[in-house]
Amino acid sequence: MSNPYIPKLAVIRKVITENEVNDIKTFELVFQDSEAMKNFKYRCGQFAEISVFGTGECPIGIASSPTDKDYIQFTVKKVGVVTTALHNCEEGTVIGVRGPFGNGFPMERMEGRNVVIVGGGFAFTTLRSLTRFILHEANRDKFKDLTVVYGARNPGELSYKYDLEAWRKRDDINLNVTIDVAVPGWTGLVGFVPAVLKQVAPSSDNAIAIVCGPPIMIKFTMPVINELGFSPEDVYLSLEMRMKCGIGKCGRCNIGDKFVCKDGPVFAYKELETMPREY
Repeated sequence: MSNPYIPKLAVIRKVITENEVNDIKTFELVFQDSEAMKNFKYRCGQFAEISVFGTGECPIGIASSPTDKDYIQFTVKKVGVVTTALHNCEEGTVIGVRGPFGNGFPMERMEGRNVVIVGGGFAFTTLRSLTRFILHEANRDKFKDLTVVYGARNPGELSYKYDLEAWRKRDDINLNVTIDVAVPGWTGLVGFVPAVLKQVAPSSDNAIAIVCGPPIMIKFTMPVINELGFSPEDVYLSLEMRMKCGIGKCGRCNIGDKFVCKDGPVFAYKELETMPREY
């Protein structure tokens, strides 16, 4: 068993700028050791620790899908010392990766059921992973109807525009992309995620809802989820903002008796109801 404290070396193969202000980038990585690449098995919703040597490390959700072979992707917003250093890295730079960590989304419970994915802003990263996984030709028939509600402040803040364009052309996904306030040239939905979710009104019958976003979005989305009739055990949230060391040793991610790095970051809403309020 490998030492969980020691990162594997990976090369940045590609850098994609996701937004107009250039503070969100997707990094496509390939491990230097082919065995490390082969052994990096992960589930949608998990995360890893990314190291910029000489600067530090930070936890980042995995944005690629397990169906994406021979590479992994992380979408990173420039907000601190480590993420700024990562944004300054060029293609070909060697960085470190520890993981994968966390529990991921409940894929087995989702099979044979309708899936509703609700995300806002930068938090759509692991939801993008989940959407890509469900839409993959090897998996699509395992799931029933797929509804996605994704919101951002404005069109320039929408990530994965290349994926969104491809998804719009499909007839096996109900894609609802919204921005907070109308702007010239925008012909899509306008409104905050909770309001759009209420407008779309996906059925809760035989369905599971996956929610990830800023705390304020989650706060106002959950009453809508409840109104739509989703039971607490069929709603899952990802507490990505609480991820720290990855292996439950530093104690900075605990909520009550739970460690988000180990017991999460994905929790059923029913479980969260018994825990101290974070949102």
